[in-house]
This record gives sequence, C-alpha cells and structure tokens, in this order.
Amino acid sequence: MPDYGLRGQAAVVTGSTSGIGRAMAAALAGEGVDVVLNGFGDAAGIEAARAALAAASGVRVLYHGADMTRPAEIADLVGFAHRELGRLDILLNNAGVQHVAAIEDFPPEKWDQIIAINLTSAFHATRAAIPIMKAQGRGRIVNLASAHGLVASPFKSAYVAAKHGLVGFTKAAALELARSGVTVNAICPGYVRTPLVEAQIADQAKARGIPAERVVEDVILAAQPNKAFVEYPQLAGLLLYLASDMGAATTGAALSVDGGWTAA
Repeated sequence: MPDYGLRGQAAVVTGSTSGIGRAMAAALAGEGVDVVLNGFGDAAGIEAARAALAAASGVRVLYHGADMTRPAEIADLVGFAHRELGRLDILLNNAGVQHVAAIEDFPPEKWDQIIAINLTSAFHATRAAIPIMKAQGRGRIVNLASAHGLVASPFKSAYVAAKHGLVGFTKAAALELARSGVTVNAICPGYVRTPLVEAQIADQAKARGIPAERVVEDVILAAQPNKAFVEYPQLAGLLLYLASDMGAATTGAALSVDGGWTAA
C-alpha cells in the first residue's frame, strides 16, 4: 500500500454515520488522519461506531451532530474540528439525501431538503473551512458529487440539479483558491450499494411499476457498462490520492468512478 503522507492531519466528513461517508472516514483514519464524523442516526450506534473506529485506527475520532440544513450548525461543525484537533486539512462534503418522483408529483419540501443537504451544505462548510486552510497554506476540499452531476436520469430532478450544482461550485471554488495551496475537486461515483441506493431501488420500482430485481438490472446498473456496483475502496483510493501531495496539481476536476457510465 502507498504511503499517502497524511498522518497527523485532520478531516471533517459530513454524512459519515453510514454508507460512503462512513467508509471514507474509515479510510482517512486508517492513514492516520484524525476525523470528525457527522450525521444522523441512533446515538448509541453512532457512539459505538466512533469508538470502534478510534480503537481500530489509533487516531482521534470525534462526532458532531450538525444538521446539514442549518448553516450555523455547519459552521460550528467546522469550527469544532479546528478547535478540538488544532487544524483542518481535509473537508469531505459527502452528506446527501434522495427522493424519486416525477416532477409534477415532487413534494416541494423534498426539493428544498435535497438542495439544502446535497448542495447548499457544501457551500456553508467550504465557506467556514477556507480561512482555516488558507492560514495553513494547504487544504483539500473534496465534494462527493455523482455521475448525476454530469448526466441526468428521470424522476431525480432535485438530486440531478443539486449534483450538477455541486460540480459547478467545485470548479468556481477551485479557481478562486488556485494559488492558495487549497485544492477543490469532485468525485462522481456511479452506483454504490449504499442504504440510500437500497431505498432508491424500492422507490424506482414504485415509480416505474416494475419489480425490484428488474430495477437493479434494467435501471440502476443499466447505465454502467461494466454492470457492477462501485465498491467503497475504489472511492477511498481516489480520496486519498486527492488528499495527498500527489494530488496537489489536481483541482477543479469532476472525477468519474462510474464503470464507464459517462463515457458515452
């Protein structure tokens, strides 16, 4: 395994109590990075996961329960990490939610929630992190976008809009920070078998009127030429590269990890 040179750094990973965020936080901790977890869930379960990751990695693993729809709480999350860990080197804006419905049936409150969590929260976290990273002369901001940040699918209007916005935000931030030592990139995965995707399978089956097993083959993985879900380590490897000095010249990029989905 390569040495990414990250030991002693500090990271915030939003939406890291499950799924991709949890796997990414574990990958960073495994490289010696102190990590602040964030997300919703059962308090006892979150504490057990936090303690287990700290014990397994030997780094400081903290938790902050900021609600990603509340700007003041997001700013406090970033400030908490800086205060408690003494620095902030890596920000992974990962928090995300999904709702699947035709536009004419899409609940406005769901639209607002998805835009707030999947897009606007990244702005607030990045805004709070930039002064810290600028003062350090180095920082890595990574936005967990999606293949849906580059192409669209039906019945996901809010998610597609948010992820396209996140890719655009990534590019604008990268240009602003190009000479600061802070890089900003987006990772654009295809389908990963997360709890969010499991829920989508059921929602898509309802929306399209087809069985769940057909959704996986004909809808979910239909877009991915390799016909395989993306695995957590495949995303973590890209994150570690971007966080390391090897990734210093990569900024403003939307990097696909999608089995060929966006190649066509």
